[in-house]
Amino acid sequence: MESARCKAFLEAAERGSFKAAAEAMGYTPSAISQLIAALENDLGLNLLIRSKKGVKPTAEGAKLIPIVRSYLAREKEMYELASEMQGLSVGNLTIAAYPSVATTWLPGIVRNFQKDFPSIEFNIMEGVRQEIFHHLDQHEADMAFLAYAEPMNYEWIPLADEEMIAVIPETHPLAEADSYPAADFEKDDFIMTSWGQDAEVIEVFKKNNINPLVKYTTYDTPAALALVRMGLGVTVCNELAAQYWNNHLVKLPLDPPSKVTFGIAYTNEEHMTAAAKKFLDYAVRYLTRAEGGK
Repeated sequence: MESARCKAFLEAAERGSFKAAAEAMGYTPSAISQLIAALENDLGLNLLIRSKKGVKPTAEGAKLIPIVRSYLAREKEMYELASEMQGLSVGNLTIAAYPSVATTWLPGIVRNFQKDFPSIEFNIMEGVRQEIFHHLDQHEADMAFLAYAEPMNYEWIPLADEEMIAVIPETHPLAEADSYPAADFEKDDFIMTSWGQDAEVIEVFKKNNINPLVKYTTYDTPAALALVRMGLGVTVCNELAAQYWNNHLVKLPLDPPSKVTFGIAYTNEEHMTAAAKKFLDYAVRYLTRAEGGK
């Protein structure tokens, strides 16, 4: 099975047209169509539904997408292993991460790694837990940085515990308090992050039997913190997410307290590329030193 045929199929399935796939791969639409037709002939299956509006995977094609990605990942692994033998001079890494990790931990890790391996290219995909798991399941990401929660169906390296905190306006009556009662989320206007899909926030509410008074919903934590700073409500997040937000808002530990464990998830180290294995090692050493220095 030729990799060019597989790449053409994936590009067309993901982009929805032969034209878009051709632009991404530097081919003509006719060449993309021929490559996919050849793959369909090899497999004896129709992989795409073709229409005037574009293309989309058939049921069979959709089931094959993760396998095709895995096949191409193994090819990538072969070439990057060869590059490691030459000094890890080429390759690319795709990292899935919570936005909080992408803005705090990852820049330092990437900087250290790039000093030794400047030719490695990086793709960083930010998202909530469900999106990150999808990237791992679909073999789109080499590894992921997120907080632990059951079920964890991947290899897992724990790295650091972070407190869950309440973030309130500096004009809030509890601004001078030592902690924020979790029960008060039911009476203060609450700003919900991650479109209501933040697993750590949901766990705080579930554990304390709280039904928050949700007034605003945002995607990312910075947007929520900006609303808090304007005095529009309160929110809850982990310390890492609010690390660089210190003006005109107050960060308080929860009562009762709550923690989350951050770490790295990946599917199988045996099938990791040479670049991914090296980056994993750099990340663990960097973050272990950081935690030891706290």
